[in-house]
Amino acid sequence: MSDRPNPSVTDNEKRTREPYSERLWVPLWWWPVAFGIAGLLAAEIHMGAPGIRAWLPYVLLFPIPAWVLLWLSRHRVAVAEDAEGTPELRADRAHLPVNFVSRAAVVAPTAKSAALGRQLDPAAYVQHRPWIGPMVLLVLDDPDDPTPYWLISTRRPEKVLAALGLPSAG
Repeated sequence: MSDRPNPSVTDNEKRTREPYSERLWVPLWWWPVAFGIAGLLAAEIHMGAPGIRAWLPYVLLFPIPAWVLLWLSRHRVAVAEDAEGTPELRADRAHLPVNFVSRAAVVAPTAKSAALGRQLDPAAYVQHRPWIGPMVLLVLDDPDDPTPYWLISTRRPEKVLAALGLPSAG
């Protein structure tokens, strides 16, 4: 046995190390509202009737808001290193190596409507979540890709840019 680490183990550790990772959860206050609506709908069906109509609406309707809110919260934003050690942004299944980014900026919540409105290029890659205020704008410099830029919702855009090693232009 040698004291040197196994190169395959350290390579795998490098590939799986994520300097930044975030799941875009829905706001916490949506949960009681969603369950309240499901409870009201179940009570409307129940309406004091005995038997199966007394409990079946609650059993059938209460999993629905949990499933919907978890489905809305399925999106992830992460910065990780690829096989060559280059940082890349991962937004769900899409990934963007940092060497294709020419400049980056933080889009403030006040400027979000302008960035997503008339100024939005139809060829841009957008991952927008309305319950998250700030966004990251990454302008691409890839001649083989027709996408001009990426707009990604994130709660901590400065940390995303720092993990990518990019200075903010804004």
